[in-house]
Amino acid sequence: MRGLPLETEGANLGAMMSDEAARRKVFSPARLGGLELRNRIVKTATYEGMSPGGVPSDALICHHRDLAAGGVGMTTVAYCAVSPNGRTFEQQMYMREEILPKLRELTDAVHAEGAAASIQLGHCGYFSRNTELPRRCSLGPTFRLNEYGLMSGVPFARAMREADIAQVTEEFATAAAKAVLAGFDAVELHLGHGYLLSQFLCPATNHRRDAWGGSLDNRLRLPLAVLGRVRERVGSDFPILCKTNLRDGFRGGLELNESVEVARRLEAGGVDAIVLSGGFTSRTPFYLFRGASPLKEMIEVEHNPLQKLSLRLFGRRAIREYPFKEMFFLDEARVVRSAVKVPLVLLGGILSLDNLETAMREGFDFVAMGRALIADPDLINRMARGEVTRSRCISCNKCVAEMDRNGVRCVL
Repeated sequence: MRGLPLETEGANLGAMMSDEAARRKVFSPARLGGLELRNRIVKTATYEGMSPGGVPSDALICHHRDLAAGGVGMTTVAYCAVSPNGRTFEQQMYMREEILPKLRELTDAVHAEGAAASIQLGHCGYFSRNTELPRRCSLGPTFRLNEYGLMSGVPFARAMREADIAQVTEEFATAAAKAVLAGFDAVELHLGHGYLLSQFLCPATNHRRDAWGGSLDNRLRLPLAVLGRVRERVGSDFPILCKTNLRDGFRGGLELNESVEVARRLEAGGVDAIVLSGGFTSRTPFYLFRGASPLKEMIEVEHNPLQKLSLRLFGRRAIREYPFKEMFFLDEARVVRSAVKVPLVLLGGILSLDNLETAMREGFDFVAMGRALIADPDLINRMARGEVTRSRCISCNKCVAEMDRNGVRCVL
């Protein structure tokens, strides 16, 4: 297959698998590093809004227990910051000793239902309105205006110094080690969606002129350092996933040709799987959430009066809608599939059994589902029993606003 173009190699490989074989593969056990999952479906990390005061709640435990009981192979706890300064806002969870007992309750509950548990570790970088930041200033690759924090009194981000970079690298490693203590079976390092490691990768937000900016090799230096240090702390068999962008979704951002090289370098760095995503929260917030824009609902749940006014006045211009289609990242993900051998996790608009089978035929190792499982937590078991073939999710995206109301839920 070496002579095939990147865009077509995955499709040709997929054509060799029958529908029956693809269905069997969906529900068959699979290895992820030193871990065996009961099937190839992963509940992707979607912010739950269920950690008041930054502490995992009983509702968060029930949410992931229900997903595990519903049949997923692994569920992912979303956005756990690696430090208090890595939070986008104050109510986000950050990894520390005090929350380990509640996290252990969560992992025990998931394991009791036969699934594995992963936790997404991230740092927000400049994209923050956390008023508890030292000197009300966030950190990023370079000095910049922090539009997201303007209305909350966090107007600027300063460029990270060498000491800051070393500290953040160690914070990721320490957070991963604590995740192991809490009983998690895997960690997902967040290299996408415009958070800190994504900001270093993105040429539009990384204007550094030292070893941490400029060429892709330099922009990759921090993500690879984090991956390497986390590996040292968790050991060779513990699964590490990296969530990366296929495209940032705006001019000057990371594009597919560089994303392929990012995947190659992560593979060489020893990652166990790559979750292929896209979008930049500060610039293209709904690039990942294809479908309707729930602006009305987002205004309703916004607590900051200035932010609420800004959404009313400028929301339609700032929050662009992207038309929904099933498997909307498939074409770009095929290119990465053709370039690397490392396990890949396909996500984006996966709603049906046919979508799952297509992913297997296309050569992907796992499938990540988000909104479909928020709508139907028991979807996988019902599919396996032949009771349903697709989720009832209609991509209205109102669940996005619900994250900031009482916790993520489907409004149907």
